Amino acid sequence: QVPLVESGGGLVQAGGSLRLSCAASGRTFNSYLMGWFRQAPGKEREFVATISWSGGMIYYADSVKGRFTISRDNAKNTVYLQMNCLKPEDTAVYYCAATPLSYRVEVATTPSLYDYWGQGTQVTVSS
Repeated sequence: QVPLVESGGGLVQAGGSLRLSCAASGRTFNSYLMGWFRQAPGKEREFVATISWSGGMIYYADSVKGRFTISRDNAKNTVYLQMNCLKPEDTAVYYCAATPLSYRVEVATTPSLYDYWGQGTQVTVSS
C-alpha cells in the first residue's frame, strides 16, 4: 500500500493559480510513476499529467499544457501540480495516483494503469 494524501485545492478566480501537493508514505515512493487526474461532475476521470520516478520524463494532457507543471521531490515523498492561468473548465476533483510499473509517461494516461489513489482535492475556478 502507498497511502496518498492530496492538499492545496480551493476556490480561485479565473486566471489565478493554485499548487496541489500529494504526500506519499513509504520508502519506495521514489521508484513510483506518479500521475494527476481530475474528475468533474458527471464526467469520467481524465488524465492531467504524469512524471517518471526520476522526474526526468513528464507528459501533459493537451488541455493543460503550458499552464500546469508537474514536479516531484523524492526526498519529501511529494509530487506537486502547479496550476496557472486557471479556467472555469479546470473545475474538478483532482486526484494523484501512483504505480510501481515503469510505463512510458506518454502511455500512462489511463486511470486503470495506476494502483494507488488519493482521496482527491476540490478545485473550483470561478468566472
